[in-house]
Amino acid sequence: MVEAKRAKVHLEGIPREMIALRVSREIPEGAYVNLGIGIPTLISNWIEGRDIVLQSEIGMLKTGPLVDGDEADQDLINASCQPICALPGSSFFDIVESFTMIRGGHIDIAIMGALQVNARGDYAGWANPARGLQVGNVGGSMDLCAGARKLILAMEHTTKDGEAKIVNELTYPATTKAKVNLIFTDLAVMEVTPKGLLLREVAPGLTAENIQSVTEPRLIISPELKEIEF
Repeated sequence: MVEAKRAKVHLEGIPREMIALRVSREIPEGAYVNLGIGIPTLISNWIEGRDIVLQSEIGMLKTGPLVDGDEADQDLINASCQPICALPGSSFFDIVESFTMIRGGHIDIAIMGALQVNARGDYAGWANPARGLQVGNVGGSMDLCAGARKLILAMEHTTKDGEAKIVNELTYPATTKAKVNLIFTDLAVMEVTPKGLLLREVAPGLTAENIQSVTEPRLIISPELKEIEF
């Protein structure tokens, strides 16, 4: 029997900046955090005044929010090569020391973008064969996934073509396996549990059925399911 193709569904979700805002609420005071490429870098704009220390793998501790114009300094950049500012108490060091922090288990939370993730907490984020990129740039992502105490994904729920990014099995090269704890998308907030993906929050105006229609794994619906809170 030939399996029928899943119909492509377009759902209106929250913008990337609001995904970053929602993720920022999940970070506890006093945490040391590394922000990966893409949506995660926007989180730096939402934690001003909080006791959260951002670590950049290029060798900077206590990085500040994004800047532009005359404030931009290309020697001060985040993982997406966007200009950021230094905060009082910022420090700079060799990349060897940076990866000693990462591999030594000194990062509380790594927040990464993703191309695919499944219900077991495996995710792919460093190479996209669909674009002909058989060899991508791993960077420090694998080290961060292995070394951080908690791994969060901040991503769009589907591709621009409406294909599922939350899948039963990865078809892209894996970054890590069984390490993801939480998934934040433009449509939902999900937790990776031993029984599968627990749907905790949905974007305004959407239902659990809407989210399931663009998600391959069968979702477990939280009895406390609610709208995404900012």
